[in-house]
Amino acid sequence: MRLKEAEALEGLSSCPITAVLSYSKGFVCSTGPGTACLFEKMEQDSYRRSREIQIPPDPQGDLLTPADGQEIHSMCMSPAEETLAISTTRGQLLSVIVSAADMNKEQQLHFDFVCQPFHSSPITGLSVCFRKPLVATCSLDRSVHIWNYETKELDLSKQFQEEAHSVALHPTGLFVLVGFSDKLRLMNLLVDDIRVFQEFTVRSCRECAFSHGGHMFAAVSGNMIHVYSFISCENVLNLKGHSGKVRSIEWSLDDSRLVSCGMDGAVYEWNTRTGKRESESVLESCSFTGVAFSLDYKSALAVGSDLTLKEIQDGQVLREVPADQDAHTALAVSHSGRVVFTGTSSGAIRAIKYPLPSQRDWFQQRAHSGTITKMVITYDDQFLLSVSEDNCLLVSKIIDKDGRGLKSNRQIVHAEEILVTKAELEEKNQSMMELKMRLEELQMEHEYRLRLKDVNYNEKIKELSDKFQKEIKSLKTTQQAMTVEMETCKRDGEKNSADLAKTHVKQLKDLERSFNQKLILEHEKFQDLQENLQKMEEDYQKQLRSVEEGKMQALAEAAHTHEEKLQEKTQLLAQSQKEAELKISVLNEVIKQMEEDEELKLNAVQIKYEKKLQFEKQINLNLKRETDSMKYEMKCLEAKVRDQSADMYRLQRERQDLLDLIPALEGDIKELNMQIWGHRQTIENKDITMSDLKEKIQQLEKLKFIYEFQLNEFKKQTETQKEEIKEQREMTMKLKDDLQQTDKSNTQLKISNSDLSLKVKAKDKESFKNLQKVKHLELRLSRIYSDLHTCVGYIQDPRKLKDAIKMMYAHHVPEPGSVERDNDDVEEEDDEDEALKTLTDQRDQLEKTVDSLKRKLDKSDAEHSKVYEKMKKEKATMLTANNQLLKELFLIRTQVKDYKNELSWLNWSRKCRPQHPRTEEDVQKSAKQRSQLSESTTAVLPKLDLQRNQLTLK
Repeated sequence: MRLKEAEALEGLSSCPITAVLSYSKGFVCSTGPGTACLFEKMEQDSYRRSREIQIPPDPQGDLLTPADGQEIHSMCMSPAEETLAISTTRGQLLSVIVSAADMNKEQQLHFDFVCQPFHSSPITGLSVCFRKPLVATCSLDRSVHIWNYETKELDLSKQFQEEAHSVALHPTGLFVLVGFSDKLRLMNLLVDDIRVFQEFTVRSCRECAFSHGGHMFAAVSGNMIHVYSFISCENVLNLKGHSGKVRSIEWSLDDSRLVSCGMDGAVYEWNTRTGKRESESVLESCSFTGVAFSLDYKSALAVGSDLTLKEIQDGQVLREVPADQDAHTALAVSHSGRVVFTGTSSGAIRAIKYPLPSQRDWFQQRAHSGTITKMVITYDDQFLLSVSEDNCLLVSKIIDKDGRGLKSNRQIVHAEEILVTKAELEEKNQSMMELKMRLEELQMEHEYRLRLKDVNYNEKIKELSDKFQKEIKSLKTTQQAMTVEMETCKRDGEKNSADLAKTHVKQLKDLERSFNQKLILEHEKFQDLQENLQKMEEDYQKQLRSVEEGKMQALAEAAHTHEEKLQEKTQLLAQSQKEAELKISVLNEVIKQMEEDEELKLNAVQIKYEKKLQFEKQINLNLKRETDSMKYEMKCLEAKVRDQSADMYRLQRERQDLLDLIPALEGDIKELNMQIWGHRQTIENKDITMSDLKEKIQQLEKLKFIYEFQLNEFKKQTETQKEEIKEQREMTMKLKDDLQQTDKSNTQLKISNSDLSLKVKAKDKESFKNLQKVKHLELRLSRIYSDLHTCVGYIQDPRKLKDAIKMMYAHHVPEPGSVERDNDDVEEEDDEDEALKTLTDQRDQLEKTVDSLKRKLDKSDAEHSKVYEKMKKEKATMLTANNQLLKELFLIRTQVKDYKNELSWLNWSRKCRPQHPRTEEDVQKSAKQRSQLSESTTAVLPKLDLQRNQLTLK
């Protein structure tokens, strides 16, 4: 495929192309995550981008859409080139109708799922229910799917923000339990959604299961089994006893007992009423992965890492079925009790009869490409469900050798009830009423429009009938005229055809003569070429025989390869001969066809024949070049033979030298064996220290998690304190502005106060003067009253009365020009001093308040800056400590890896002692490395303990 213009693939340089597919109209290629482009073929071998097709977002997903996280892996087109199918890196199958791309070029196209969306990561949980044909699966792709195993369709799916580790369906099929890393969530299965109803504080729940009655459920958290009441959602029991993680649990039929197995090699039976252990079986050498009750619920079946299927009763192993190289990873017991199904690490499913046989007797079927993690049998014994690490859920029909299904004593009637919220029901009822009203309106409108159309169409039919009758009359007249013309044309055509036939016969005879001559010449050339080829073959075979006879014993392998090359070349020659014979037959057939074809076909055959001759000439030239290259290779082989003979002689001498060294090295091997025995003891001690180090590493990782949590809290506190500091700074700025305003108002008040004080002083002076005048006048009145009283006594003596009146007049009436002076003066300076003192006191008080406010602001800024610096220092110390711990952890891990590599090298050297002996330098290096590792571990451990204690105190 060739593109002349770079514009045909504009925009594709930055996106990786993961799939390309060609078809008749052009080609299709992927142009990024979740997108594909159609390119149409134009003139002169150029292409143009016509359409872009994308994977649509998942309507039920809450996080990333499928287009954001997957790329197109492969593409396929239907034979009719109507539909395009793709497969993605997340294991999804999608398709789109390509013919719609030509019909509706303005409409945007999207890929649709072929059947339903699948899981894109390993499936971690599997569960079935009793009342409905439903299967629940959860996966590490953060999704929970609800499937119908009878219709093989997906009913519901929900995307979450965290990975789902376990799932359990309620027997009614209306509720589901899902275990996440932080919590265990109980959810309702609605018509089109999975909604959370209750949350439980069970962290990293890897297993959960409902009881057969549905009134209780068990959830596993590490080595603890929590039993809850489904009705009250309260924790009823906590089953403790496992020292390792619990891998599988199962309820008995009457829900009075529960069996569990774990990584510690223990299988326990619990009484769910009292919470006590009824039986126990511990095998420390085996870590169990699956457990189930037998039909009578008296014994338990378990599989684990020891490659056996065990039947355990009252803490003792009754029977064992050994496996081959593939270990049993999961198991399921049929409800009829006749068959036990097990899943293996290679993805195969095995059917074993019950009671268990003593030897390996089972029926095996290849099912998955990865290890099987979970297996479940439906309650009617019709289907076996299995999930694996290959992201697949397999639904298998259970039948016997005669093709009949297993007989079941249970008669299961599937329920059809579903959960719907009240709000959704009301909305749907309201929408139904609205749609009914709308339907009635549309029916009325439709009937009215039909009547109008009938009237219009009747009128148009009348008009068209009149037109067609007129046209029929006109066409009849034209038809008659055309028949006359046709007769004349036929006569002329017959004459012309007779003349052309004669000329055509003459031209064919001339062409036959000329092509017969050309074919004779070409046949002669072909015979000459064939003779030359035979001569070349004979010469080539002679040369090969001479070379083979001379070098058969020295180079058997080179001769073998050379013979293979000769066979290939002879095959090529035979093929060329066959092709030549085929070409001769083709030429004969072409000659026959040339006699029958016309001039244009004869020219086309001639052009093809010339091209074929040129192709044969090129083949002959290539054969000559190959013969020359073979000659050159023969010379090179002879030189290689000489070099290899010299190498053989040198290797023989080295072999003798090595044989001489063998007895000396055997003594060294004995010493090294003694050292290896000592190293084994040190290795065992190191293994113990390694286990201690691993435990401490786990503790350090926990501390790291705590420190990161504390750092986040410190960051939050610093952010809150920064916000408080900003608020306080804003308050200080506001206070400063208020102080400036108060200062301005104080200055204005001082000025107004000074003016008012002056006015007050003037008023006081005036009032004082008025008071003095009033007092003076009162004194004069009192004196006048006393003088009048004395004058009244002289009423009878007029002379004395006249003299007294004159004296009173002279005494009380002032003379003109005389100035009256007050006797009682008030001190004005004292009043002025008091007013000034009050003003100064007020001013001092205001200045003191301003200074106190400034001091408080400075103190608060200093305190906040100190707190912020302390937080910075603590954060820096915490980060440095964390970095040091991480560095030391990394060093310890690298040393552990080196130590393991050294152990593997020791084991390998032990196996290959005579061929690869170790030297004393290697032994000394290994001893030094081990001593350094032990010293580093002994030096690092107390530092880690001290840092951990310091960090816990902080």
